[in-house]
Amino acid sequence: MGVRFCTDGNLILIVIEDSEDEIRLKQKKKQKQKEQQKKEKNIKERIKAAKKIQAWLRGTPVCQTLLHAALKAWIIQCWWRLTMDRLQQKKRRAALISYAHTERAVVKLQSLVRMWHIHWYCQVLNAIYMIQYHWQGHNYQTCALLRGHCVVTATHLQFHIEIINP
Repeated sequence: MGVRFCTDGNLILIVIEDSEDEIRLKQKKKQKQKEQQKKEKNIKERIKAAKKIQAWLRGTPVCQTLLHAALKAWIIQCWWRLTMDRLQQKKRRAALISYAHTERAVVKLQSLVRMWHIHWYCQVLNAIYMIQYHWQGHNYQTCALLRGHCVVTATHLQFHIEIINP
């Protein structure tokens, strides 16, 4: 670095000139600073990229865990729906069987009541036929009239037959 003094009356002018070596050193220094800035910028970009990769790598297992949990929840829901469907089918089957038993019992009772009515009716008819048969046999011998009255109740049958002689 060179220094020159110039005096021009009362004014002193100092001119500092850089030598070529100093200029080259400054240029190298500036170039090093630029390279340093590029390196820092590159390092920042690499750190940013590394953070993105790390976030992705950390997020992938979390995503897989969430997906796995969702799949397990879906499997449990499917199992629960199937279990509830089976339970509902069992209840329907039990209700249908109960209804069938009740219906069968009602039909059997109706059949028994009808059978009892027919049996009772047949007994009444047999009694009437027997009376008619005996009466027809005796009708020629006597001139009596028959007056009959029948009372039917839930438990028994009552016949009132009067023989009227004229």
